[in-house]
Amino acid sequence: MIKILLPIILTPVIFLLIAGGLILSQSPQPLPSDREGLDFSGILAGEGSVVREPTNIPMRDGTMLPARLYGAPDQGPLLVLIHGSGWHGMQFDGLARALSSDAFVVVPDLRGHGAKPERRGDVDHIGQYEEDLADLIDNLRQDGQKVVVAGHSSGGGLVVRMAGGAYGDRMDKAILLAPFLKYNAPTMRPDAGGWTQALTRRIIGLTMLNMVGITTFNDLQVIQLAMPRAVLDGPLGHTATTTYTYRLNNGFAPREDYLKDAAALPPFLLIAGSDDEAFVAEAYEPLLSDVNTRGTYALIDGVGHLDIVDNAETVGLIGTFLGGG
Repeated sequence: MIKILLPIILTPVIFLLIAGGLILSQSPQPLPSDREGLDFSGILAGEGSVVREPTNIPMRDGTMLPARLYGAPDQGPLLVLIHGSGWHGMQFDGLARALSSDAFVVVPDLRGHGAKPERRGDVDHIGQYEEDLADLIDNLRQDGQKVVVAGHSSGGGLVVRMAGGAYGDRMDKAILLAPFLKYNAPTMRPDAGGWTQALTRRIIGLTMLNMVGITTFNDLQVIQLAMPRAVLDGPLGHTATTTYTYRLNNGFAPREDYLKDAAALPPFLLIAGSDDEAFVAEAYEPLLSDVNTRGTYALIDGVGHLDIVDNAETVGLIGTFLGGG
C-alpha cells in the first residue's frame, strides 16, 4: 500500500517544489544603464509640460478610473484609446485632439498606471482590464452609438484579448497600432527590441501554480521595462511604470491562444511603422489574415514603434476608418 500511495503523495509535492524553486530563483534586478529601450523623445516633445486632467469614471468594484475625454458625447462613435506598456493615457493626447471632431474620444489611464495609481504595476486579478473597459463603455456610450476600441502596443494586445473574451460584443470596430500579440508570435523581436526584461523562470513557476488554482503569489513582479533615464529624470518621470506583476502582465495581452482571440476581432484597422524597433511590422498581415479576413493593414514607411501614434498618416487612416460606416 505504501508503495502505491507514495508516488501519489510525492508527485504534487515535487510539482510544488519545482514551481517554488523557479519562482524563488529570480527577482527583479537593476537593468544596465546603457540598455537601449524605446525612443520616447517624440512622446515627451508632444506632451510638453501641460497634462490634461482626467475625469473619474466609476468601475464595478467602486474604483474610479481616470479617463480624459475629447469631443462631444453624441458626436460620431465612441472611440476608446488604450495606451501601451509603461506609460499612460497622455500618450494619446495629440491623436485624441486630432480625432475629437470625428468621434467622442475616451482615453483611460489603465489600473496600475499614470500619476497616482492605487498600486503601480498591479491589478486585482487577471481579466480586470477587460471588466474595466466594459464598464467604461457602458458608462459613456450613448444610445445607439457605435463603439471603436483602439490600442497601441500592449494596449493593442488588450484589444485583441477583449475581442476573444466575455466583453467582445462591446466593440463594433477595432484599431490596432503596432499591437503586442504574444512573446512567441512571429511579430516579436527579442525582448521587444530591448524594451522588456522578462523574469522567465518566475513566470513559469507562477504559471504552474495557476494551473492548479494557486493564485496567492500573482502579485509578484515578472516584467521589467527599460524606461529611458530621460523619462525617469524628467517632469513626467513620476508617471512612468517600470515593472508589472504576473496578474497585470497576463491580463494586458491576448490569451495563450492569441490567434483564437484575434479571430474574434470585429472589422479592424492595423497600422504599424516599417522601422518598428519592438515588433516585425511586415509579419502582422500574413499572420492575422489567416485567421481573420476582416482586417485592413497599413505599413507606414520610416516610422518607429512609439512615433506611429502621432504620425499624420495614422491620423488620416483612422479618420477614414471611423467614417466608414
